[in-house]
Amino acid sequence: MTGMILPMIDRLRRVLLLRYLLASIGALAVDMGSFLALLAMGTAPVVASASGYSLGIVAHWLLSSRAVFTDSVAAERGARTRQKALFVGSALVGLALTTLIVGAGTALGLDSRVSKLIAIGASFTATWLLRKRVVFQ
Repeated sequence: MTGMILPMIDRLRRVLLLRYLLASIGALAVDMGSFLALLAMGTAPVVASASGYSLGIVAHWLLSSRAVFTDSVAAERGARTRQKALFVGSALVGLALTTLIVGAGTALGLDSRVSKLIAIGASFTATWLLRKRVVFQ
């Protein structure tokens, strides 16, 4: 039984989307933790959302470049700087989506936490596609 489980775990670890999902969960923990802490301190929901997302960007780069896209991280300094810039660009797309969705949801009277959950899905999809097809190609 153990002989079957270890190869299966190894195959799952190699699945790029699964690794990205796990990295995203880690970055999301940073994002949501910051977001909720800022809300508790009385910060405006849009500012709290953008700030939390920004901290999540840093966590996501660290996790993505070290655990997800390890085979396609640029080694040469100039290429790596370009890759980081593209990563930040993809994050800014996610940040814009997050900020717009939370702002619109708040304006419509939705609980900002519900708006944030909707934004998470939209942002995850957009950044996954950009990072897989553009940043870490």
